[in-house]
Amino acid sequence: MPNPIRIRAIQGLKVGDSFTYTREFTKDETTAFGGLTRDYNPVHYDLRWADLKGFKGLICHGLLVGSMVCELGGQTGWLATGMNFKFIKPVYFGDTIQCAVTINNLEENGHAEAEAFFTNQNGEQVCWASLTGRIPLAKERELLKQIVNEGDPTNKLSNEKYS
Repeated sequence: MPNPIRIRAIQGLKVGDSFTYTREFTKDETTAFGGLTRDYNPVHYDLRWADLKGFKGLICHGLLVGSMVCELGGQTGWLATGMNFKFIKPVYFGDTIQCAVTINNLEENGHAEAEAFFTNQNGEQVCWASLTGRIPLAKERELLKQIVNEGDPTNKLSNEKYS
């Protein structure tokens, strides 16, 4: 089944379109992210350090949490040109984060602006982001449609549920 976010991109994104999805963050993901980014801040790996910094446990990398916006970009074909994050509260291993992205502005040339709000399982806002980029225009949407009709073989999120 095609990913519903991808289907909306094929139909053409509009101002006011909103996408919401969730993800649980794990220690293994944080360890892998640290290895990829070379961010070995002890707040992610050493309980003594996290305690000294005032946290109740080890925390996820902020950019790992912020990377949830990449799911929208990957499903719609949005090519990012800018991202600005504000990290408000820590995200701990096992937290489930909801990312809600709304498109606020679209130009005929495909330039787009959006805003993302990240909340934890307690309804607390943990992050905010403003996003700019380029959305697929008509020819790109046609190719995306063709890819979906071919079974979207490289999209591991084809069967995910979204609101």
